[in-house]
Amino acid sequence: MTEVPPPVPSKRRSCLVPALITIIVILAVILGVYWWHNRPIKPVQLSVQEKAAVEAKLEAVQAPAPAEPTYEKGASEIILTERELNGLLNENTSLGDKLKFELVEGAVHARIETDLDKDLPIVGGKRLKAQARFFVNTDSGRPKLVLDDLTVWGISLPNEWLGGLKGQDLLGQTVGSKGGGLAGVKEMKVESGRLVIRLAD
Repeated sequence: MTEVPPPVPSKRRSCLVPALITIIVILAVILGVYWWHNRPIKPVQLSVQEKAAVEAKLEAVQAPAPAEPTYEKGASEIILTERELNGLLNENTSLGDKLKFELVEGAVHARIETDLDKDLPIVGGKRLKAQARFFVNTDSGRPKLVLDDLTVWGISLPNEWLGGLKGQDLLGQTVGSKGGGLAGVKEMKVESGRLVIRLAD
């Protein structure tokens, strides 16, 4: 009796499984990216101990004179963590649930999410979702805050739309002294998770 050869597996079926897996992976990535860009901003609530630590850092540069007739030079460096910075934002402004700062090596990332005024043309009543990146460095003894990018609703805005602000030292233009930079500050740098400010003598 002649043996009947086993049926050859259908190539169509064998190709269908990898294709479905690829589609599922792509959808998962898209959903993950969508969630990441649309995740809500949660205001940072500092604990009592954290508030005391931040207040101590800020008061260190202007500590009252001691009762004894001695002199102690005040601190010349302020270090704020990312959590402390966002906590101060929440404590002292109404932006705690709208704006969040992320501190990375050499840069500050800002993310904002808020409802726009209903009276605005075209975009009135919509939910604004934007993010920006600022480079922080000290050049020739002048701390600088330079706008690198501004993305609104997933679109990186051209420099022409921003009036040429990209690449400009925003810190020197707004609160700087005549020589540029920030008066009274010797150095400002951003490390992963913390902002370091060194005051001038």
